Parts: sequence; C-alpha cells; structure tokens
Amino acid sequence: MSTTGASEQGTVYVLDEPKAIEKKLKSAVTDSGSEVRRDPEKPGVSNLIEILAAVRGVDPGAIEAELTQARYGELKAAVAAAVVEYLAPVREHYEQLRSDEAALESILEDGAARAQAIAAATLADVRERMGVGPPRRERAVP
Repeated sequence: MSTTGASEQGTVYVLDEPKAIEKKLKSAVTDSGSEVRRDPEKPGVSNLIEILAAVRGVDPGAIEAELTQARYGELKAAVAAAVVEYLAPVREHYEQLRSDEAALESILEDGAARAQAIAAATLADVRERMGVGPPRRERAVP
C-alpha cells in the first residue's frame, strides 16, 4: 500500500469484494527482515500495523505486542481479515440500497428537496445582505 498507493492494486475501495481486499493486502509491499514492528526503516510493515490498529480501534503498540512472533504473511492475513470485517457492514448496506432502485430514487429525491430548501434560504440571506437579486418574499404567518 505504501509503494503501490498510486495504483489500483494499492488502493482498497470501500465497496471492494472481500477476495479483492485480501488479494491487495496480501500482496502489499513489506520490508526486508521478518520482525513485525513499527520502524522508520520498515515503512511497509509499519503501514500494515497502523491499518490493523485503525480498523480494530486499538493502539498500534497493542498490535506489535500481539504479533511479536508473527511473520509478514500472518500480519498481512490479519490485516486483510480485519479490513474485510470492518468494511462488511458498509458493503452490505450499499447492496441493500442498490437492490431497490425505486426506494433509492425516493431517498435521493427527498434529500435533494431538503438540500434545495436549505440552499434557497441561505441564498436569499446572501442576496439580501449583498443587496442584489429580487427582494425577499415575506412569509405568510398563519
């Protein structure tokens, strides 16, 4: 992910299938040696430790302590499994939304109408303060 970051192979997308995520993470560039620890001399391994810590919501030091005896392959497998698990709810919710096109269109239309109402009020405030555009309409009080 460090040296392949600018490529498709170095980017894990939220909607990637689990197998694609595993493949990308298992082929991540690591460093020479075999010790799993964070070190400026080991940017590949450090990156994987940081990713694993982030998706687990723990301190990177805890990951280092847990994987003291692990090899790079085990680190990569642990990161892949954790990332797949972390992204699963988002991917499942996306698939659920996409399965009902009519409901999705309704959600989008409702959101667009609410955003337009907010934007219209803001735009009216801006025009009024700048003294440009049509005068603001008075709202009828019931």
